[in-house]
Amino acid sequence: MIKPKKLKALQLVIAIALATLGATRAQAQDYPTKPIEVIVPFAGGSASDVVTRVLLHEMSKSLGQNFVVDNRPGAGGNTGTASATRATPDGYTLVMSTSGPLAANKALFKTLGYEPEKDFAPISLFAILPNVVVINSKLPPKTLLEFIAYAKAHPKELNYGSVGVGSSQHLAGVYFEQIAGVELTHVPYRNIAQYTPDFISGQVPLGFQFLPNVLSMLNTGEARPLAVTSSTRMTALPNVPTAAEAGVKDYETFGWLALLAPAGTPKPIVDNLYKALAAAVKEPAVKAHFVELGAEPVSPGPDELAKFIASETAKWRDIIQKAGIPPM
Repeated sequence: MIKPKKLKALQLVIAIALATLGATRAQAQDYPTKPIEVIVPFAGGSASDVVTRVLLHEMSKSLGQNFVVDNRPGAGGNTGTASATRATPDGYTLVMSTSGPLAANKALFKTLGYEPEKDFAPISLFAILPNVVVINSKLPPKTLLEFIAYAKAHPKELNYGSVGVGSSQHLAGVYFEQIAGVELTHVPYRNIAQYTPDFISGQVPLGFQFLPNVLSMLNTGEARPLAVTSSTRMTALPNVPTAAEAGVKDYETFGWLALLAPAGTPKPIVDNLYKALAAAVKEPAVKAHFVELGAEPVSPGPDELAKFIASETAKWRDIIQKAGIPPM
């Protein structure tokens, strides 16, 4: 038999819990009642920033509130991503983050200042950005298999450019070396504008680039696309085969963008945000804009994003360790 004092204490605990639950449900039902801040851990005008703004603009229509983007670049995306973990988990501070800060950087940096799989409430992936394997059109190979044979005949002589160690373009090149059994030379740049003239001149005649970075060179014929690195062809490049179609199996690598909230954000709020996101990426105007930016819209949901982050973390850890890239 429970003593009166303990019974009263238990009743008080239950009453507080029910009141809290009721307040949370009411908050979720009314959400959102004010603008929502979204931290973007990269510079304004970057591909990830622009794609995110397209998504948020559409989401604001169904949610009835504006999104305010806060660009916080630094440390390969770690700085801005980490800052989101310190926000109140009430749905009014979110973060857009990517394959680097949420997966690859765990092996590339000694410390992140956060735990990607524990410190966030996943909402959903919303964009996939395949890499495009491109070479200077003056090089003789016309197909991906021909290029592999050419690279094997010229070990370490072919330079490929990226926007830095650990970037999607760099890791795509590292992974390609492991899958294809070739030896290439990585040339990091501070920005993509520095890479373009060197690609055209033939000094750095290779790239594993996002489409916007090489689209102008593809249009002028200065670059030749050999394959895209996703499991399906890109909408924007329907005539360019996937790596698997081009004869290289198991070579899939791409940038990806995801929307997350701080851990502890009420599930009804996460569900509300996911509903708005899923509806937004299905809008024809959003799809068209994504395609222009070299992105493919997706919306698998919170549970799938959690599993995807775990699988990507394991994948890139193995690739980075095999390549011998020391943590920064």
